[in-house]
Amino acid sequence: MRADRLLTLLLLLQNRGRMTAPQLAAELEVSVRTVYRDVEALGAAGVPVHAERGPEGGYRLVDGYRTRLTGLTAEEAAALFLAGGPGPARDLGLGPELAAARLKLTAALPPGTGDRAQRVQERFHLDPAAWFRDADAVPHLATVATAVWEQQVLDVHYRRWAGEVHRRLLPLGLVLKGGIWYLAATGAQQAAAEGAAAEGAAPGAEEAVRTYRVSRLLAAEPAGDRFERPAGFDLAAYWERSAHRLEAARHRGTALVRLSPRGVALLPMWFGAAGRRALADAGEPDAEGWVRVELAVEGLAVAVGDLLRLGTEAEVVGPPELRAAVAGTVAVLAGRYRAAPPPGPPRAAPD
Repeated sequence: MRADRLLTLLLLLQNRGRMTAPQLAAELEVSVRTVYRDVEALGAAGVPVHAERGPEGGYRLVDGYRTRLTGLTAEEAAALFLAGGPGPARDLGLGPELAAARLKLTAALPPGTGDRAQRVQERFHLDPAAWFRDADAVPHLATVATAVWEQQVLDVHYRRWAGEVHRRLLPLGLVLKGGIWYLAATGAQQAAAEGAAAEGAAPGAEEAVRTYRVSRLLAAEPAGDRFERPAGFDLAAYWERSAHRLEAARHRGTALVRLSPRGVALLPMWFGAAGRRALADAGEPDAEGWVRVELAVEGLAVAVGDLLRLGTEAEVVGPPELRAAVAGTVAVLAGRYRAAPPPGPPRAAPD
């Protein structure tokens, strides 16, 4: 509805400051011509929208003008209660603040809207942690979160697979994925080198940003300096690209696998998105009901262990080296279980 769009336009200008007509059109998913008409309608309604011409121009509200109109609908208020997970807030040291904010929001909402939000809180709960895995201990998360917020340089002691390292980092953002906290940061020395090599370039370009698992931080302390965030750095976009790169690097090979009907059902459970993609491109079942799929897998040693989880419901057809590795592992297991079991503890004599 146009009234909703006008309110959204007003709040965009209030929250973001100067915006061009194309930017507003992209946010509102309308044409630039529609933005022109909507701005005129706001002006006619008494909202002081100022138009600035030129390459750096755009629309902005007159300095000092703010509206107290939020236009929260019942659905929007319910979404706010649903989005604020107590677990992540507690990890960040914001548990009491989240509870207080919810109380204030409930008190400020109209009766009908507040009732709906309360029902959502009572009947829906989001638990981002994965099953069958203890949550990571993150004793330095609050320190890292403060550094991200305050743009403070961090001195960290980090545990990698290949050993421990000391790093000075510019922390750019935190991401919670599957119950695990990750820090996106760039090295302070590398950022300084880039700034010296290209005068005027923003330190810490995205190519230099790396991801650190917060639970592997053995120590984290502010270095006492502040830094400027890289212009245009988008945490959500970086994380999406980083996740795609990680998946591509992880799945370096392809296995040709025959699956029984039960194996078809198990594949998405064990292999997630890779299993679903493999089944989407699967061929027709053979006379025994088995199907062949091409499955993205990790390195040889990891692929053997992963594929053996399917047990007798799968047969690795290729490549030859993977089939041979699976066959060799199965032979070792068969030999081990054919041998006489080791003697157990002595049995107590009956009374």
